[in-house]
Amino acid sequence: MSDGPRPRVLFVGRTRYTLPLGESIARKWDALSAELELRVLASGSRDAATTTDPRFVLVPARPLDGPRFYAGLARRVARQLRAFDPDVIIAESPYEGVAAELARRLTRSRAKLIVEVHGDWHVSTRLYGSPARKLLGPLGDRLARFAVRAADGTRAVGPVMADVIRGAGREPLAVFTTFSDLGAFTGPTVPVPEAPLAVFVGVLERYKNVAGLAAAWRLAAARLPEARLHLVGNGTDTGIAEALEREGVVWDRRLTSAEVAQSLDEARVLLLPSASEGLPRVAMEAFLRGRAVIGSAAGGIPDIIEDGVNGLLVPYGDVEALADAIVAVLSDHALAVELGQGALTSSAQWNRTPAEYAHNVRELVDAVLAKT
Repeated sequence: MSDGPRPRVLFVGRTRYTLPLGESIARKWDALSAELELRVLASGSRDAATTTDPRFVLVPARPLDGPRFYAGLARRVARQLRAFDPDVIIAESPYEGVAAELARRLTRSRAKLIVEVHGDWHVSTRLYGSPARKLLGPLGDRLARFAVRAADGTRAVGPVMADVIRGAGREPLAVFTTFSDLGAFTGPTVPVPEAPLAVFVGVLERYKNVAGLAAAWRLAAARLPEARLHLVGNGTDTGIAEALEREGVVWDRRLTSAEVAQSLDEARVLLLPSASEGLPRVAMEAFLRGRAVIGSAAGGIPDIIEDGVNGLLVPYGDVEALADAIVAVLSDHALAVELGQGALTSSAQWNRTPAEYAHNVRELVDAVLAKT
């Protein structure tokens, strides 16, 4: 815990919480509470308004939840600026940062604003959700740049996201990962299996490039008939998963963390062909199980995957290159073992405790407050 009085910090984000908090997420917020006097304005379940944790102000889920959340967010932040009177606001993304900045101006608050960048905002409006959402891309880009430039400080989750901030004309004040509870993936590892099995774990959405994965897998399976794929996830691209399932791919819509860890143990390699990621948690999970990752050289994926050391990087959208990488690892057990050992070795730098994360946040808050 840092010395001195705890600053008052309002966290604003779209993350949905259920109270009482689960054990892992409670560890994060309890560690932050030891460093800061905090309040969290976020999304919640339909009965969120009936919960009792005084640290959380949750907006109950309703139809058109996303648009309604953001439409009323500036007003809700302004209410917390008056009631809680924070020293600092931490916005989970530039979009929450826009609402926080409007609220600061509305209330003439002297609270400092920190905007976090967990993912590339150029992608979020173009590859998330409905295809029609891409029409909002230019507006989303302008709003994100506005928030980053208006902030008193910014934080990136990795080097690539730091470059995204620099592209908006600001230098990030801090670069560090967000705490993720990886407990289910720690512990003794098992040897890389002889069976040529690959696994994909993630939501079935466009930004995960599920269509590209399916096309590459068909090329790889034709060259290596004994290869197998395990698909884990659900989303709007279920039609692609259903087609793969008919071709012999094993598909699980949802697994527990322990079951995901077992799926990684049973595989030689994790596939991560996404168009963009901030700092992919699933890659950290694979590393902790001693499994290599084949990923796109896009977004924050190269921040965690070192080509030829703990995995293989391929150009995003290059189906043949992805198929070549899959065949290389599934046809060469020694290569899978070598990359898996590299993955396990590099896992230590990503496995942070809640206290370490909270200390980093406190240092960021103190740095913003120290600025004139």
